[in-house]
Amino acid sequence: MSLAVAFQMDPIESINIDTDSSFMMALEAQKRGHRLYHYHPRDLILTGNRLTARVREMTVVRQRGAHYTLGEPVATDLSTMDVILLRQDPPFDMAYITSTHLLEHVQPKVLVVNDPAEVRNAPEKLFITKFPDLMPPTLITSDKQAILDFRAEHKDIIVKPLFGNGGAGVFHLKPDDENLGSLLEMFTQLYREPVIVQRYLPEIRQGDKRIILVDGEPVGAVSRMPQEGEARANFHAGGSARKTELTAREREMCAAIGPVLREKGLVFVGIDVIGDYMTEINVTSPTGIQEINRLDGVQLEALLWDAIERRRATK
Repeated sequence: MSLAVAFQMDPIESINIDTDSSFMMALEAQKRGHRLYHYHPRDLILTGNRLTARVREMTVVRQRGAHYTLGEPVATDLSTMDVILLRQDPPFDMAYITSTHLLEHVQPKVLVVNDPAEVRNAPEKLFITKFPDLMPPTLITSDKQAILDFRAEHKDIIVKPLFGNGGAGVFHLKPDDENLGSLLEMFTQLYREPVIVQRYLPEIRQGDKRIILVDGEPVGAVSRMPQEGEARANFHAGGSARKTELTAREREMCAAIGPVLREKGLVFVGIDVIGDYMTEINVTSPTGIQEINRLDGVQLEALLWDAIERRRATK
């Protein structure tokens, strides 16, 4: 089948073609004969119940400095698309949330991946609380005394913004660190939301594992290794990729969350695992395809498009 596929994403000219997962999804879709279109969330226009955007026809090629071509913007009713890929990067703020509300106006006629209502209801650091047996000791609050009590119990802690991304704003506080009070004051000034506090997992030195699930099934993984002296292993924070395999515990995690992901239309998901604990469930714009492909000699984007085409065929 030939599908009309719209990518709602960040500017195509700014992506890194050696790491970007959306780029791989576009290459695979193009290889299958699908027609590609690009627009930015700011291009969305809702008039009554009709959602349009100024979309540009897009072609992609793996060539640094010349990896895309875009046609002229054309005002287009998005209900004429077969698939819309919700792929702009976080932060998961009101702009992101608003775009999910707007995209619901083209459902169920259009297959939106991931389902916008379920994306809205599954912020990475909150969705995981639905699976308490899989996560490390965690506290979500604005209450300073509750945080002090949590630290007194667990000693070594991680403090991070509830809706942060890419490892930004993540702090590792050891028992003798005197900066907790100042840090909480800073977070209060920067964010209205509570903070998330977790017991520090020393297993981070062996890597923070990103596991990709397609339609609820694990299809690949990569260990993200932190730099020396760094508590964060995110690729955005300078983490490096290392080949890995799933453990029995990690397969247990995937089996526990897989049916929920399928039911909610969360087709492309990345979970983060440190040691025996899952720390996040990423549903907004997961990454890791290219790193896993290079290390394991696979093509995860093909598995992803198989799943998308299966879902589209049943609509």
